[in-house]
Amino acid sequence: MGTASLLAMARPPQFDRKMTDAEGLMWRLDKDPLLSGTIGNITILDRPPDFDRLRRRLDRAAIAVPRLHQRVQPAPVNLAPPMWVEDPHFDLDYHVRHVALPKPGSMRQLLDYATLLCMDPFERTRPLWQFVVVDGLRGGRSAFIQKLHHTVTDGISGLRISMQFLDLERNAPEPPPLERTEPEADQDDTPGPSATDALRDVLAGGLRLPLGVLRQLKDLLADPAQIRGASFAAADTIKGVVSQLSDVDSARSPLWTTRSLRRRLETLQVPLDDVKAASTRLGGTLNTAFLTAAADAAGAYHRQLDEPIDQLRASMAISTRTESSGSNAFTLARMLVPTGDMTVAERFSIIDEQTSAARASSATASLETLAAVASALPTSLVTRLARQQAQTVDFATSNLRAAPVPVFVAGAQALANYPIGPTAGVAFNLTTMSYLGSMDMGVNIDAGAVAEPERLLNTLKQSFARLVRS
Repeated sequence: MGTASLLAMARPPQFDRKMTDAEGLMWRLDKDPLLSGTIGNITILDRPPDFDRLRRRLDRAAIAVPRLHQRVQPAPVNLAPPMWVEDPHFDLDYHVRHVALPKPGSMRQLLDYATLLCMDPFERTRPLWQFVVVDGLRGGRSAFIQKLHHTVTDGISGLRISMQFLDLERNAPEPPPLERTEPEADQDDTPGPSATDALRDVLAGGLRLPLGVLRQLKDLLADPAQIRGASFAAADTIKGVVSQLSDVDSARSPLWTTRSLRRRLETLQVPLDDVKAASTRLGGTLNTAFLTAAADAAGAYHRQLDEPIDQLRASMAISTRTESSGSNAFTLARMLVPTGDMTVAERFSIIDEQTSAARASSATASLETLAAVASALPTSLVTRLARQQAQTVDFATSNLRAAPVPVFVAGAQALANYPIGPTAGVAFNLTTMSYLGSMDMGVNIDAGAVAEPERLLNTLKQSFARLVRS
């Protein structure tokens, strides 16, 4: 993604007023703190940004991107996905804040603050985002923390939002102000669709599956033994959904057996070109190389603590974005990855085959299809099923792209970007964002599951080093 591509992304993304089924599912699951859909990013800046200038840019962004001044309005009894409506009490200063670290201003202090910030639940009656400038980082640097709910955006759409306040040069002129328009009268304080309207929307196709199929699906969930002989319409899709929901095999780690609300954030960097070169030599993709290193590190962690394990279950975010995609376009694939003692080439080859199979299987039971099914179920049951599914996964991964050229925030240059992916019930989430020739990684760790976070970080560093030498 070059400068021309970044400029092309300066056009604000388009958002629908109605959440997709997948976004509606993420919104409902957020009621369980272990399944929180909050995502974040820490941008390290070479100096403090001009806060007044940044505030003006974000005020303009909130006009250009309607989602930034909209709140969620749930549908009655979850008969349809929630709606996005104007927040008549929108206050920019609630969402944009300016703080400073106490001395010595270490990276550890910054990461601990960002962790607490992202763990703090959103006020559900306000727009679901918060940006914080953090001064006082050692060496005269600052940081810019971006916290959003996953219903607002995924990583790719989030980049388009960020182009509303990022510059490609330090002293770039400010764009002309935008005129704020008054929200439509029916969006401020109206109660939203009635139960009758919501039911009509469901019957018109809001569930994206025939109601007869859904009834049969519920019967199968009650008695999975019937799946093998199922012969109703869309059997492949339904069997795929039921297969995922019926998979209650617990996560494989003998060490990461507890789940908690304690978090520890760690970061690391690896040269992007080195990892690309290694993936080419090994005959696969950057995604495969990334997951290979993660699996290698997880296996090494267990061996060092005298609990060797041959396989762990990982989840991988897969983009499904097309030209017509909205704010979120991804699905999740689960797979058993090899974590035993083997060469990098052997592990890479196995994972390459597994990721191809996982991509194919995710097409028949996509997140959107699963969410459509979940929309017909009570929230209490949905969260219970989601917790049950999360307990089958040991760790999660995601790979994002940012800019290959320097970007600036109100006069300060971005030096690194460390993403904070949601744990959502797994032991740790490893997310990478490629920026300026570097794979900047955030390791969001459930500290109740991973007793030695520093050891995990060290094994990750060692595994990426082995990968690039292969």
